[in-house]
Amino acid sequence: MAVALPFRALRPRPDAAARTHCLPYDVMNTEEAREMARGNPDSFLHVTRPEIDLPAGTDEHSDAVYAQAVTGLEDLRRRGVLIADDQACLYLYRLVMGDHSQTGLVGAFSIDEYDRGAIVKHEHTRPDKEADRTRHILTLAAHAEPVFLIHRPSAALAALTRAAVATAPLYDLTSSDGIRHTLWRLAEPAPFVAAFAAIDPVYIADGHHRAAAASNARRALREESRLADHTGANSLLAVAFPTDQAKILPYNRLVKDLNGRASVAFLAALREVATVACEPAGPTSSTSSGAGDVRMFLDGRWWRLSVRPLNDDPVGRLDVQALQDRVLGPLLGIDDPRTSKRIAFVGGIRGTAPLEAAVRAGEAAGAFSLAPVTPEQLLSVADAGRTMPPKSTWFEPKLRSGLFVHTLQERP
Repeated sequence: MAVALPFRALRPRPDAAARTHCLPYDVMNTEEAREMARGNPDSFLHVTRPEIDLPAGTDEHSDAVYAQAVTGLEDLRRRGVLIADDQACLYLYRLVMGDHSQTGLVGAFSIDEYDRGAIVKHEHTRPDKEADRTRHILTLAAHAEPVFLIHRPSAALAALTRAAVATAPLYDLTSSDGIRHTLWRLAEPAPFVAAFAAIDPVYIADGHHRAAAASNARRALREESRLADHTGANSLLAVAFPTDQAKILPYNRLVKDLNGRASVAFLAALREVATVACEPAGPTSSTSSGAGDVRMFLDGRWWRLSVRPLNDDPVGRLDVQALQDRVLGPLLGIDDPRTSKRIAFVGGIRGTAPLEAAVRAGEAAGAFSLAPVTPEQLLSVADAGRTMPPKSTWFEPKLRSGLFVHTLQERP
């Protein structure tokens, strides 16, 4: 069963929410975060990117940075920008981007369920990023940013959600990128808890490092015999969306060189492993029409590729893996895209124009535009106990931070 628990959120005053909410910590660098928060002392970036309040060049993982996160959170609480809810609740969070809308359940999700695999992973994590987020949780005594979960649709949960979103929301605001964010408080969470308990399993879409860090933090507190005073550490902060509302964009590729081949020789080698056709110029020439259709920009033009999978399994059938197995590895010598300096990745939210521009400018030798992975494909990989290829999913819209915080020591 899936366990979604009510919690007493630390959240912005309604009049402060538009100033407080911010993008997740890991979609920007320090200078970008500093610019986003400039002139706005209420921005939650003072908590999630606290180095912006320290001298330029400060090591992001220094003791001073983690201490500054605590200072930032305490300042927001002291000035009443963030307030503690008066009771434990669940929440609904809707994001609207253009004609796309998704509404998810915000709650404290059981770390016991995560540890036993009922909250299913599909990515490897890096120890350094886990350590950073674990220390951030422990120093702050709070889960500051949510994990993005997905689950198969539930008719019972959908009916409850439809009724709840017909009521007045806590917040209804539009961020600078045009995405609308609406939050409802569920003061009677029991029906939602029961409906969610019938869902099994739940999957991590985005936030693997945050989830792993939450488990690590709980373990550390238990080993230090401090868990009894930090009962909020038994759960992780997350928003769970049905898969039929999740929007996945492609993660495209730029390759720096053709591994010593001229473009004519590369095309000849490519035709040995894929069907290759030159695309006529037009608005759809760069955009994949769906699974099995890869577009490549080379020699000032777009090409259509149909790449045969090397392995007939949930991972091997993914276009991104077939491209790696047939082209990037054997033809271009990019054996490990996680570590290779000869490949770069461009999130699908940017479109294909940056791919073409980089090649025309000589910054890359070629580019590949792929169809997005579907939620069903992601679940198939996770259900098989496999991991997704690196940089294969880009979820949009991004959950905002600062709209709800889950403290490890909930104050009365």
